Amino acid sequence: MTLVLNLIIAGFSFVLVLGFLVFIHEMGHYSVARLFNVAIDKFSIGFGKSIAKKRDSYGTEWAISRIPLGGYVKFSGDMGMASNPDIKQLEEMKANASTDIGRLFHFKPLYQRALVVLAGPMANFILAIVLLAIMALTFGTYHAESRVADVVPGEAASIAGILPNDKFLTMDGKDVSDFKSLSAYVSIRSEQEIDTVILRDGQEIDIKIIPQRRERKDFVGGTNKIGFIGVTFEGDQPIKTYSFPQAIGYGVGEVGNTISTTGTYIGRIFRGKEDGKALGGPIRIAAITGKVAVDAVQMEIPFTQRLKNWFFSLLQFSAYLSIGLGVA
Repeated sequence: MTLVLNLIIAGFSFVLVLGFLVFIHEMGHYSVARLFNVAIDKFSIGFGKSIAKKRDSYGTEWAISRIPLGGYVKFSGDMGMASNPDIKQLEEMKANASTDIGRLFHFKPLYQRALVVLAGPMANFILAIVLLAIMALTFGTYHAESRVADVVPGEAASIAGILPNDKFLTMDGKDVSDFKSLSAYVSIRSEQEIDTVILRDGQEIDIKIIPQRRERKDFVGGTNKIGFIGVTFEGDQPIKTYSFPQAIGYGVGEVGNTISTTGTYIGRIFRGKEDGKALGGPIRIAAITGKVAVDAVQMEIPFTQRLKNWFFSLLQFSAYLSIGLGVA
């Protein structure tokens, strides 16, 4: 019974998260298209046959479809869901005097088409900023210094001369004084020399460190390879609180850092320096969403608290997944 319940929770959470993010993404396309008076045939959440639909006063059909793995906006003159032009249909529309071709997406000025296309990813980035700001305002964030507690003999940090109580300041000029920033920077730069500045006994020291490539289990039981320097850090993680402007700034910063990290990782894939296993499609997204949801509701705490944990766990995951959808 527990397995069945976990599967129900995981499945429901996946559909809820993906459906919400896709709706926001497609709403970005739709909203800017409507701004430029583009004719839109259909707005669908999911693929396949519609299970519920309604046509609005602008002639757009709004639908929820059977397969909840995405969604699309179909403009008049499109061949299908991918917005590929149906050349034959467009020629017929152009020849038909009753058709207002000025409303067709494929005949709109280039700048308008570009803005419609960019609106989807931008909607995801804005959503991520809002969700991360809500998390920061509600819970604050953990802030752990990049101060070394111990060094693993024979690993990159030991070879570079790192000692207990050293504090990492920068890597290649980027601030890594926070453990989270350091971990993210090192993990996607295995076997790459990094110019590093540490603080030791009040003095800044320049060193070079080359993270070693190590295999680890990921969040859902798979494996991937990341950069590893072989240090442990002090466990104290005080919670940082935020005002509203600071929370927005935090959201903007997190989105920017995540986009930058993703771009670096993808660049390394093309150069043959990463295997790409950290990226994933719908199956991996479903697995991660399910684990986040099930872990949250299985905690030994009152039901209302478990429900709250489930909601905010999915909220945080949705923020980072929204960034991924924007980049993709």
